[in-house]
Amino acid sequence: MQQRSIEFGVGLFLILGLLSLLFIAFDASELDYSEGQNMVQVSADFDNIAGLRVRAPVRIAGVRVGEVTGIQLDQHSYRAHVVLKIIQQLYHIPVDSEARILTEGLLGAKYVSIIPGLSERFLKAEGSIQRTASVMVLENLIGKLIFNMNKK
Repeated sequence: MQQRSIEFGVGLFLILGLLSLLFIAFDASELDYSEGQNMVQVSADFDNIAGLRVRAPVRIAGVRVGEVTGIQLDQHSYRAHVVLKIIQQLYHIPVDSEARILTEGLLGAKYVSIIPGLSERFLKAEGSIQRTASVMVLENLIGKLIFNMNKK
């Protein structure tokens, strides 16, 4: 009898642990954040996107408002053309806003952050964010530091 209650307790503990891991995995993936929402598409061109991926979050003030749905190379300007989909209810982006590629933590995943401007005019659907700031590549910064140290 004692053996069965221990086995039952261990089995229950394992099942609860697996269910917890499953819940955390679905919560972290944010798969359904926009399900049933109307989305608006805008774009931005960057000099360097270093590691930005499709489905990366788009955030305003740290709040997820959309995701990256496409990345292409513009063959005329040799800049990365990034397509963003934003939840329509949150889509009041001033025309003078800036899009930046930032990193979650020191070595985390990349995401697009939109810093709203002060204009009273808003981007239209299918519009383009003109002011962009590309990602800072750690290797480039270290290379510049070493180059400048060797110069002195």
